[in-house]
Amino acid sequence: MRALATAAAPLVRPRRRRAFTAAGGVAPRDGEAGYEIGYRRVRLRALGALRRDSRTGAPCLTIARDGDRIPMSRTATTDIHPGRGAALAVIVAGCLISLIGFGIRGSFGLYLDPMTVANGWSRQTFAFAMAVQNLLWGVGVPVAGAIADRYGTALVIVFGAVVFSLGVAGMAVADSGIALLLSGGVLVGLGVAFTSFSLVLAAIARVVGPERRSLALGFGTAAGSLGQVIFSPLTQALISSYGWYDALLVISLITLVMIPLAFTLRGTSKAVGEPDSGQTLGEALGEAMSHRGYVLLTVGFFVCGFHVAFMVVHFPAYVTDLGLSPHVGAYAISIVGLLNIFGAFASGAIGQRFSKKMSLSVIYLLRALVILALLMAPVRDLTIYLFAASMGMLWLSTVPLTTGIVAQLFGLKYMATLSGIVLLGHQIGSFVGVWMGGVIHDRTGSYDLMWWAAVCLAVFAAVLHLAIDEKPVPRLALDEG
Repeated sequence: MRALATAAAPLVRPRRRRAFTAAGGVAPRDGEAGYEIGYRRVRLRALGALRRDSRTGAPCLTIARDGDRIPMSRTATTDIHPGRGAALAVIVAGCLISLIGFGIRGSFGLYLDPMTVANGWSRQTFAFAMAVQNLLWGVGVPVAGAIADRYGTALVIVFGAVVFSLGVAGMAVADSGIALLLSGGVLVGLGVAFTSFSLVLAAIARVVGPERRSLALGFGTAAGSLGQVIFSPLTQALISSYGWYDALLVISLITLVMIPLAFTLRGTSKAVGEPDSGQTLGEALGEAMSHRGYVLLTVGFFVCGFHVAFMVVHFPAYVTDLGLSPHVGAYAISIVGLLNIFGAFASGAIGQRFSKKMSLSVIYLLRALVILALLMAPVRDLTIYLFAASMGMLWLSTVPLTTGIVAQLFGLKYMATLSGIVLLGHQIGSFVGVWMGGVIHDRTGSYDLMWWAAVCLAVFAAVLHLAIDEKPVPRLALDEG
């Protein structure tokens, strides 16, 4: 009977109407309530006493059947889940936050040429500020994730949006390399960390069941790509019409739109369809760091960061170096974002049916082939657009698969923290890719060495992911038993 009650917990719903929070929690009142518990083809009717757990303060259910009372405080406290409307609100708000944050961050490369020319800076100066931005993003995300897992996502994103906006505005008035480093590097980096898509994906993952989780993560990732589609041409249009200074001020105001959206994500680490193991954050970190697959996943995500950040910051300048119009670079970045919408959806769907690690290996191998094709093809607008379309399908398609493996291995309770540490590997790669791109270009006059390094790293990542063990840790099986 205990095993049946535990398995049925994801489908526990009150028969009478109750108030749910947007992040998936329920605000119960003490007393008796009728419940139906359904699990696959088994349905039973029981009287449930819904009360607060004396230890955690979370809602719990005690079932009475055939004279036996079965406490469910450790198995059902996280499984009383929101209605579809509340879950949909979380998904929509999360997607919009991802759209704004990733769209703005993905357009910074368009400022490289106009800002360096106007201020007399080298590309290395701009690239170093962007590299620090990516590094602080990576360092800040685990901290932001731990706070969100403990206290909820909303206030974390509100803080991040304010800092993000101040950093973008600070870039507009920066008159030295140090000022650019402090604004575009430090402030924007922390702002991006505390509004990161990893926080959004964790919030989305908590309000959907495991059978649709990978697809929902694909939605959140695709929204970030749509932001790139929107903000790349928008930013270029603002720069062309009003100049880079006014463009930055307008973008800093748009960043603040994330604040009202954040309050839809209120809640903590309660997850649909997963029992509460009672695991502490320290225990979760120790478990993850001792897992070979988690370490390999973090190292592999370094390569993704190297590719993505290098291209976001340096690809528009690379296009102009080839003698093509700056608009070609802006359109190319937009095409990357547009095609990645389909790539992210496809990745999420594939992750529902096939091995996530094998899918990641294929993605990295295809990246190597696409970059090789760019280096060997003739220099034309069409070549750039075809490269952008191909890379777009592979751009952030790694994200739903990577975060999906984290959830699959360790569960959802500390997903924001554990995904944040994996993202730190991604952002260390971003730091190296952005900074080395500037250094190599200033010393050699071209980006050729960077492209070949990107090919070699892609092959390395493709091989690395084959060694990942995707099986959930034994603790999850014990929690569900």
